[in-house]
Order: sequence, then C-alpha cells, then structure tokens
Amino acid sequence: MTDANPQNAAAAAAPAQEFSIQKLYVKDISFETPRSPQVFTRDWNPETSVQLNTEVKQIEEGVHEVNLTITVTTTSNGETAYLIEVTQAGIFLARGFPREQMGPLLGAYCPNVLFPFAREVVSDLIIRGGFPPMLLAPVNFDALLAQQMQQAAQQAGDTAAPAPIA
Repeated sequence: MTDANPQNAAAAAAPAQEFSIQKLYVKDISFETPRSPQVFTRDWNPETSVQLNTEVKQIEEGVHEVNLTITVTTTSNGETAYLIEVTQAGIFLARGFPREQMGPLLGAYCPNVLFPFAREVVSDLIIRGGFPPMLLAPVNFDALLAQQMQQAAQQAGDTAAPAPIA
C-alpha cells in the first residue's frame, strides 16, 4: 500500500539537510608590540578597538571555509601598545539548505562557532605578551549579519535610484 499523503511525498522529494563541522583551525596570527619594552615602564591607560571581519569561500559543492578575523589594537598614552590579528577558520559541510538559509548559516552561525576559539587565542596572546588580561565581549553575529544585509539593500536601492537632475 502506498502513502497518498502529499505532505509525505513532498518531504521525501526534498533533499536531506546536512550540516557538520569538518575542521577548525587558526589560519593566521599576528602579534606586535612596537613600543616594547618602554610600554611596560609607563603608566597603563589602555584604549582598545576591536574589528571583526568574516569571509566565506566555497571549497566545493556544499563545503565552505568560513574565516573570522579579529583585529585588536590597544593604545596607551597615545602610543600603540599591541596589535593582534587572528584569523580563526573552519571548514563546514552544509548541504540541502534553501538558499535563503545559507546566508544566516554561513554568515552568522559559523562565525558564532569560531568566535570562542578566536577569543581564546587573542586572550592568550595578550597575556603571553606581558599585558594585563583582557577577554573580548560576546558578539551577536545574527545582528551584525542583519545590519550588513540592510546596508547592502540600501546601497542597492541607492544605485537603482535615478540621479537627481541639477
């Protein structure tokens, strides 16, 4: 006897969704202390800026490398105390997902997986460099992706709009 339920037939026809982490690794590390050893003999008044960047590359069908780059620059008394750049990468298998789900999966979920590893590397480098401990605050990659998509939509709207006539 065959199942005549159209919902079951549609579910059977849809490709199975598959997601897995294949590999996590540090792709690049840079640590610089341009003012050492003098930076250690002066008053410590740190000001820190943190920049995040993500990049997704398709390796083969359904397999993607996601890179999360964190750049931390700390100055004290107007001079650079240290500069750290860490690229934490991962290879992710993602198959059978609709196109509209791939953006959030690769652009937010995967960076969320990578962030704790990159955060640990940054923290370890700061301590090994002789500086007071610092732990990066959690990041909401879903909100960052939404903001990026909104900016892209606005830019696309700006380029689609006719130029004003002078």
